This record gives sequence, C-alpha cells and structure tokens, in this order.
Amino acid sequence: MRHLGCGKVSSVSILLEPNTVIEFLKREIQIKEICQEILSRQAIVRASEARGIIVTPEEIQAEADRQRYQNRLESAADTLNWLEEQLITPADWEAGIREALLSQKLAEDLFGREVSRYFAEHRLDFEQILLYKITVPYEQLAQELFYQIEENELSFYEAAHLYEIDQQRRLQCGYEGKLYRWSLKPEVASVVFAARLGEVIGPLQVGQTYMLLKVEEFVAAELTPEIRQEIIHRLFQEWLATELNYLIHHEGLA
Repeated sequence: MRHLGCGKVSSVSILLEPNTVIEFLKREIQIKEICQEILSRQAIVRASEARGIIVTPEEIQAEADRQRYQNRLESAADTLNWLEEQLITPADWEAGIREALLSQKLAEDLFGREVSRYFAEHRLDFEQILLYKITVPYEQLAQELFYQIEENELSFYEAAHLYEIDQQRRLQCGYEGKLYRWSLKPEVASVVFAARLGEVIGPLQVGQTYMLLKVEEFVAAELTPEIRQEIIHRLFQEWLATELNYLIHHEGLA
C-alpha cells in the first residue's frame, strides 16, 4: 500500500479509554454482537490460513484506491483527513481492507463451485416481480379503492399517489421495486406470484394496515453475477454461523 504517513487520531478518541467503550457497548446491549463479530473474523483468518489464502499488497492497494475514488479523496491529504474523521489510522484502514478481502476470497474458495447446484435447487427463490403497492390504514378505504380501480374511476397509480401512507412510495405512485420471491412474506409471495399481470390484489391485512398490490412484470430466474454473489454470501453466512457456534461451545468460549 502506498505510504500515506502516520496520520493522527482525533482528540475525540483520546478522551475515550477502551474500558469506556466496552462499558458503553454493554449498557447498549451490543457487546454480544461485537464479540460474535470478532470471533467470526478469527474463524475467517483460521480457515484462510488452513487453505493458504492470502491477500496481496496489490489487492489492498486496488481496494484502497476504489474506496478513495468512492469517497472522492483525491489526494493523500484528503485521505488522511477522512481517516482522522473516522478515528482510525492508515494502518487500521489497511487492516480492515485486508480482513474484508480475505473474507471475500475465502467465501469464493469455499462456495464458488457450489453456486450452480444451489441455484438449480432454489431456482424459485430467485424469480422476481416488478411490484406496485398501496398501503392504507383502514380496510374500508382499501376496499373502496379496490372498487374504484376495478371500475376504472381512477388508476392504481393515481390511488397510490393520493392515498399511500408511505411518503416515498406515494411520490413514486406505489412503486415498491423489483423483488425476489424470498424477500416477500410467504403468504404474500404465494398470492402475487399466482396473480395475472396488471391484476389488483387485495385488500390484504398486514399488521394494522391494509394493502393493494399490482404486478407490473414477472422476471424469470437467471444466474446473473449479482445472484451468484448473493448465493455465495448466503452459503458463507451459514458456514460462518456454524463456525461461530463451534468456537463458542467447543473451545470454552461460552
């Protein structure tokens, strides 16, 4: 990694002793999550060493350059100022980059060859729909909107723009996004994936609200680079959970 200078740590961090940080995490009930993250990183390092996986200085530099570009850090001085704002040194940043890249390379090594099989077995999970949604607080209103849309008194998009309770979705006339089957609640997925294009679905009760749905497009499952990474991430997280459980219960860390 190109030399950025030693840098300096903000005075904020000088006021905070390590024990102060730990006590704060305990009071905020976050200490368990942090400890599990630390143990997970240890499991990644151990598994990487066993497989001879390393991260090269060139790979670290490339990722550092990517992050600098992403954060518009055009000079070494800009970078050092940004690191100071984050309360970390260049060495801390480099270590973090190394750990992240090591995790990515280990995940690829463990599960890269299993992607095609997993995709074939879970193909339905990766079907997508282009979904529009109207959420309102009362069942009677949802039912009235359903009838008005069915009778062509107003369009689904007009109804969403007028009555949707979520501001962002109201501005987008009900647009919810392109969603995977697995990202929806099972009871909702079963309804929308069985619907006809353009059909108004509902009202469906969700908690204290009622919603109308409309499928704009069905998107067949395809093993894209993004889906490939999603599958590797899933499998890696499952593996990591197993490794973490082993560390806690079989190595005296419980």
